[in-house]
Amino acid sequence: MTITTPIIPNKQTFAKRPNKPHELNLEAICVFMATGFFMGSDTYWKDEVCLLPGHNHTIDDVGFLVNSEPWFHWHYTPRDISFEDTLAEYIELLRSITKEQVGDNPVILPLSGGLDSRSQALILKDLPNSVHGYSYSFKGGFAEHEISKDIAQVCGFSFSPFIIQPGYLWDCIDELAQINGCYSEFTHPRQMAILPELKAMTGVFSLGHWGDVLFDRGAPEQTTEADIIPLLFKKMVKPKGLELAQQLWQLWNLPGDFTSYFMDRIETDLSAIAIDNVSAKVRAFKTSQWAHRWTTTNLSVFAAAHPITLPYYDNRMCDFVCTVPEAYLADRRLQIAHLQQDEGLASITWQDHKPFSLNTYLYNKVPYNLPYRVWNKLQRTGQALMGEPYVQRNWELQFVGTENNEVLKSHIFNTEFHQFIPESIVQDIHQHFLTTDPVHYSHPLSMLLTLAQWHKQYKKCL
Repeated sequence: MTITTPIIPNKQTFAKRPNKPHELNLEAICVFMATGFFMGSDTYWKDEVCLLPGHNHTIDDVGFLVNSEPWFHWHYTPRDISFEDTLAEYIELLRSITKEQVGDNPVILPLSGGLDSRSQALILKDLPNSVHGYSYSFKGGFAEHEISKDIAQVCGFSFSPFIIQPGYLWDCIDELAQINGCYSEFTHPRQMAILPELKAMTGVFSLGHWGDVLFDRGAPEQTTEADIIPLLFKKMVKPKGLELAQQLWQLWNLPGDFTSYFMDRIETDLSAIAIDNVSAKVRAFKTSQWAHRWTTTNLSVFAAAHPITLPYYDNRMCDFVCTVPEAYLADRRLQIAHLQQDEGLASITWQDHKPFSLNTYLYNKVPYNLPYRVWNKLQRTGQALMGEPYVQRNWELQFVGTENNEVLKSHIFNTEFHQFIPESIVQDIHQHFLTTDPVHYSHPLSMLLTLAQWHKQYKKCL
C-alpha cells in the first residue's frame, strides 16, 4: 500500500517502524518539552513514526513503514511577473481552491481580527454557499469577536460570538487528549471550549490556517545564511522549556547535551531544503515542521465537529508560493492588496495594528499610535484595579487563580506520574510559575500537564 501525504497534511498519519524496540523516544520527548511540538517524523515511541509531508510512503500488509520517498521539494523559483499579475493569480487561486473545497455545502467560518479568515470571507462573500461565521474572545480580554462581527456583517454572514470562560479546559481535558493524542499542549485550542456549540452548527469548516506564514516574510530583512540556525533555534524553543528539556536530558542520561542535539536536528533538516534565498528557505522549514506537527495537530479538534477544508494547505497554494518573488510575499502585501479591493473589509480594524485598519495601519507608529496606547493602558489598569485582570494569553484562563491551581495540581502531582517525571522537577516549575515568572514558566508547566495526561492514558504501553 502506498500513502501519499500532501505538502501540508491536514491530519497526522502514523505507522510502525520495523526492527525498532517499543521504547520511549526520550530525545524526541525532550524536543517536545522545549518547543511544544515533535519534529519531523518523531513520536513518543522509537517504533512509531508520523508520516512525513510531501512523501510517498510504502506500508506493508501489517502496517510497517517500508520506504519513504519525497515527491515534492520546496524550492524558490521566482517568475518575472508584475505584482498586479501576481495578485490576480493569487485571488483566482484562492477563489478556485475555496470553491472546490467547500462544494455546495454550507460553510462554517471561524473569524478573527487578522487577515487570513478575512481573506476567506471576501472570497466566500461572492460564492452562493450560506456562510455562518463565529469568533471568540477571552473573558476579561480584548473583544476580538467584535472585529469578527463587523466582518460578518459586511459580508452578509450570520454570526455567533462566544466568550471563552476561565477553567474550561478541566471539563474537557480527557476528551482533548483523545482527540489530539497528547501531541500538542492543551492550552491553545480554544475551540474545545465551544465544541458542543460547533457540533450543533451545519456545514464544513473553511479554515485559514498557515496563510500568515506562506504570505509573509520567512525571515527578517538582512538575515544571512549564517543566521538561520540561531534564528530558528530562538523561534522554536521556549526559554524555560529549554531548561526543562535540559533537565530531562540529564535525568535520562542521554548522550551529549540537549542544545547540541537540537541544533544538529535543525541543521540536518535545513540541509535537505535546497534553497539559496534565506527568507524562502526559512518559510519552507517552518512549513515542513511547524505546520505539520503543531498546527495540524490542533486541526483535529475542528475535525471532531465537522469536515475541515483549508485553502492555504492546498498543494496548489504551496506550488504558487514557490514561484512568487519574495518582495511580493513580504509584509502580507498580496493579502492586504486583495482586501483593499473591498472598502468595507479594509476599513475594519486589523487586530495586530489596532485601532488602525488595512487602510491606515502604516500609521501604527509614534506619534500616531500614542493616544490609543495611552487609552488602552488606562483601560487595562482600571480593569485590574476593579479586580478583573486583563487576559491576553490562553494559559491565563487555565492556570491563574486558586480554583484553577487546585485542579492543575491534581493532574501534575500524583505518585504514578512522578515515577516518570520526578516530583522535584514538577514542584520547581510549579513554584516558579506561582511566585516568580508566570509568563515564561507557563510553557513548561503546560508541557508537564500534557505529559501527565499522556502518561495517564498510555502508561499501560510503557
